Amino acid sequence: MKLTPMMQQYRRLKRETPPSILMFRLGDFYEMFFEDAVTAAPILNITLTARESGRGNKVPMCGVPHHAADEYIARLVRAGHRVAVCDQMEDPAAARGLVRREVTRVVTPGTALDDGLLGEKSTNYLAAVARAGDRFGLALLDLSTGEFLVTDLAGADELLDEIARRSPSEILLPAGLEEEAPFMRRLRDAAPAMTTPLDDWRFEREEAVRALREFFRTQSLDGFGCAGLGPALTAAAAVLHYLRETRHTSLAHVTKLTAVQSARCMLLDATTQRNLEIVRNLRTGGREGTLLSVLDFTATPMGGRLLRQWLLEPLVDPAEIARRQDGVEDLRAAPAASEAVAAALRGCRDVERLISRIGCGQGNARDLLALGASLALLPALREAAAPLGSAAVGEALGMLDDLSETAGLIARGIHPEAPPGLREGGIIRDGFDPALDELRLAAREGKSWIAHLQRREAERTGIRSLKVGYNKVFGYYIEVTRPNLGAVPADYIRKQTLSTGERFVTEELKGYESKVLGAEERAAAMEYDLFQSVRAGVVAATERIQRVARGAALLDAMNSLAAAARRNGYTRPAVDDGDRIEIADGRHPVLEQALAGERFVPNDLLLDTEENQLLIITGPNMAGKSTYIRQAALLVLMAQAGSFIPASRARIGVADRIFTRVGASDELARGQSTFMVEMNETANILNNATERSLIVLDEIGRGTSTFDGISIAWAVAEYLHNSPRSRARTLFATHYHELTELEMNLPGVKNYNVAVREWNDEIIFLRKIVPGGTDKSYGIHVARLAGLPRKVIERAKDILNTLEEGCVREERLPRPEGAPAGGPQQLGLFEARPDPLAEEIRALDPDRMTPLEALAVLKRLKDRCHGPR
Repeated sequence: MKLTPMMQQYRRLKRETPPSILMFRLGDFYEMFFEDAVTAAPILNITLTARESGRGNKVPMCGVPHHAADEYIARLVRAGHRVAVCDQMEDPAAARGLVRREVTRVVTPGTALDDGLLGEKSTNYLAAVARAGDRFGLALLDLSTGEFLVTDLAGADELLDEIARRSPSEILLPAGLEEEAPFMRRLRDAAPAMTTPLDDWRFEREEAVRALREFFRTQSLDGFGCAGLGPALTAAAAVLHYLRETRHTSLAHVTKLTAVQSARCMLLDATTQRNLEIVRNLRTGGREGTLLSVLDFTATPMGGRLLRQWLLEPLVDPAEIARRQDGVEDLRAAPAASEAVAAALRGCRDVERLISRIGCGQGNARDLLALGASLALLPALREAAAPLGSAAVGEALGMLDDLSETAGLIARGIHPEAPPGLREGGIIRDGFDPALDELRLAAREGKSWIAHLQRREAERTGIRSLKVGYNKVFGYYIEVTRPNLGAVPADYIRKQTLSTGERFVTEELKGYESKVLGAEERAAAMEYDLFQSVRAGVVAATERIQRVARGAALLDAMNSLAAAARRNGYTRPAVDDGDRIEIADGRHPVLEQALAGERFVPNDLLLDTEENQLLIITGPNMAGKSTYIRQAALLVLMAQAGSFIPASRARIGVADRIFTRVGASDELARGQSTFMVEMNETANILNNATERSLIVLDEIGRGTSTFDGISIAWAVAEYLHNSPRSRARTLFATHYHELTELEMNLPGVKNYNVAVREWNDEIIFLRKIVPGGTDKSYGIHVARLAGLPRKVIERAKDILNTLEEGCVREERLPRPEGAPAGGPQQLGLFEARPDPLAEEIRALDPDRMTPLEALAVLKRLKDRCHGPR
């Protein structure tokens, strides 16, 4: 098919660009053609049309206005597409022949800089994964802030846990690794991010180190703490290559690599992050009902991001924790200073992302104004925090450099009502540059003369309706309506005929038009150059501005925890290296906020690695077992994040990890049943827990038969108690009341139950954890509360009473209503038949049975409901 020159240009640019939807600038629109148009039109909810492509052929086409392009780009990226933006690189009016066009940027989930694609208080990481044998390297760049992290990881489990913690938007990986289906399934479970394969040679180590040294202009990477890193560096170099490929070449805000020190932080695997609903809830994936939602009183986006990071990376060094707590205490105890800090921060914009956009060459005059206004607030912020004396607050204050010179440059140079565009003028203040002022004066005088011309010509010709107008096609003109054409002077030169009249010019008007438009064009070009010089001056201070942003974020995050402590009645926990977790009157931080007018019932907790190492928690459904054990995990996490906690008193022995086995969800699409998922999670705990860990188990073994379930739960409990390496502090909630027998044989096991009261065939949940076990589940009571029909409830009571009496035959069960008289119509569950279990029991020697074996036999008898034959 013969294509027009413009379509040939389009095809060439499409071939030269990484796979993406190409938005092609044509005048005031960005157009999409061929398969891109077919894909984009329904996503953007715009009309799919057609365009002539040559020799009568038409191709699919759709388009969007250039001034609204960012909104449409965001929609496409959120729908899972990459978008290449092709701009006109010269003025079409001045172009000779085909307008020169180039792809100026490729927008992907991991490289987005537009606010419409960024969560205000969430990071937006572009991740890269590299592999060397059994080890993995991970690099994470948040292009919107300049943060560049690298870490080596011992295996796939560690890698996937870290990816789940960081939640990248896009993941780069070697093409060979992407072909490994089992790994990719696990990767998608850890983070539902776009994956982008790169050629395997992009992950070669020698080339990677050279590329990184060249980018950071250093002789070595050791100064970044990267000595000894392996595949992490190849992953980092792959990130830089991808940024070049997607036309992100201005990266002045990416100033350093940071080696992640995982030993500084508590490890939270993907399962624990999900089950504890730290930053995302289980129901919708949003932040409502999460721990973050309760603690986040931050006034700035960067403070919100730092607080989120603290909750996902709790500290393990008691000294570091105490230092952060000191800062929180400093602000909590001084409400006036705390409010003054918050007030100063509320006027502060997202400094990290503003300087990143400006450094990437995508910031406009309004971004500079927002940055300047934020920097101008620094003196007030320093003054507000000055009375506070903690080391953590002092550290934050030390980062708040004096950037009045940079703020002053912006204030002097940028017009306070600057437009979003950079080429149309109006962005530079009067008085900033004398030459620009002269051009503006010339343009203004010319326009004043033109306004005078209209009055003069109306008087000279006697045509009162005469008007002087302007458009981009014809420039300035004199418009005369049709009834007055007879009064037009001889020196008027006809320019355009309209249905209502005609347009004219004069030699005098053409001369002033040249003067006015020439001055305006030269002024607009000069303004753009001056804007670039102001931007360069700001970019030169990038590292200082980023340091200021970190200081403001640190103050903001500590102040947020202080505000939460004041508002919610939290106390400061003592955190040490001991093994004891002791909490008095602990409350669930999220649920207590959700109770409307109802008091949350507090509970105590005592855990250690000796006499209180494994707590067996029994009690009815809905009584609060799950709430209690999750509460314990959340309070430990909060304490190690530096937060105060909802309790009257607490001492927390540092946990290196928190493990959770809570709930279950069928994953049939992956070929995994509920029980398999449960066993995988349990295996992970048993294989990785240490005596410093905290384990929360909610119902192990319920996804299989009763005896299998009890056996597994019992064995898991014994293993956690007896294994020297895995003697972790554990809370084990269960409906298997048989497990309470463990307390008699294992010295570290203690039984607790959730207290209830029975009254008039009703149960009242007291929500209080008390010592001792229980052997009643109150399942039928809970079923009634859930709204099961009354007939079902009554029938269940009859069957339960009969089963508890130990019936053996179907005729002794209460006959269902409407059942036919006489015996059963077919062999039933309770019809007498040879019983292997009975033979097995006869063969047992009671004198040689262990308590556990005897308990198992009794349970099997009860469940099978077989009496004596």
